[in-house]
Amino acid sequence: MLDLNEKSILVTGGTGSFGKKLIETILLKFPRVKRLVVYSRDELKQFEMAQIFSEVKYPAMRYFIGDVRDYPRFKRACQGIDIIIHAAALKQVPAAEYNPMEFIKTNILGAQNVIDASLGSDVKNVVALSTDKAAAPINLYGATKLCSDKLFVAANNIKGSKDIKFSVVRYGNVIGSRGSVIPFFMNKSKEGLLPITHEDMTRFNISLEEGIDLVFFALENAIGGEIFVPKIPSYRITDVAKAVAPNCKTEIVGIRPGEKLHEEMITETDSYQTIEFGKYFCILPAGSEQQKEKYIKHYCATSVKIGFKYNSGTNTEWLSVEQLRDQIKKYIDPNFNV
Repeated sequence: MLDLNEKSILVTGGTGSFGKKLIETILLKFPRVKRLVVYSRDELKQFEMAQIFSEVKYPAMRYFIGDVRDYPRFKRACQGIDIIIHAAALKQVPAAEYNPMEFIKTNILGAQNVIDASLGSDVKNVVALSTDKAAAPINLYGATKLCSDKLFVAANNIKGSKDIKFSVVRYGNVIGSRGSVIPFFMNKSKEGLLPITHEDMTRFNISLEEGIDLVFFALENAIGGEIFVPKIPSYRITDVAKAVAPNCKTEIVGIRPGEKLHEEMITETDSYQTIEFGKYFCILPAGSEQQKEKYIKHYCATSVKIGFKYNSGTNTEWLSVEQLRDQIKKYIDPNFNV
């Protein structure tokens, strides 16, 4: 059973949607957490967050302004930390194409700074957040996150005798997150027209709570080197339009640059090193069959079939229009009605 009481935890990108929900969840579930450090660049977001999670009401809270690109600053923040949850990243696909080096500095060099600082401190556990776009990437953002994933997996090879483990969690679109399709459609429905990129487009669906549960699972169970992928449902973009505004007109506008028709979290090539158990898949680090057997035994898992891929378009679980409406009410707007 995971117990974060009396632990010191640092969350990079702690003022983002995921970070704020994670902080809220930790404070609720583990009221005796020793220290909870929000590490991010935005002083305004930290100020606003501190109005909700103040150091007076929650003595464990700390707000640390800094950038993962800045190794000395991040190394300082790691002092006395037991666990790092790395959620900081630049994420906007079009911005990455226009500003590639900025994304490389944050998503790749920043990831290596997290690794180096962890290895140079007394950190015991590091979990990094990934994205479906890191699987067979077709845009720069996805490519930088694939590099980040590889760095965290490989970090387990250079830890020597240190008691530390690095793992990764990978999932798709978070329902209701900033810039995601459902809030976008809800806003556009006021204009009476919903722009649809492609009538066959599909996406995976996960809630912030489920993403946090995945991080907790990795913290409790990881050996080190795993990329955890949750088994989650898909939805069709046309069904989202029907769920949000069934009476709205729709217009096919075409797939945007760097965008896929279907999301993919496990590629066919990954199948050689992928196992499954319960609610999760797990991509293992490349290595000997003996190493794979160690993970299979640890998780009571089975290997997936060679050639298996986890794709939102070929998924076996789908959200209906009514289920999508229930999700909107639960996670976005309790007063939603059509």
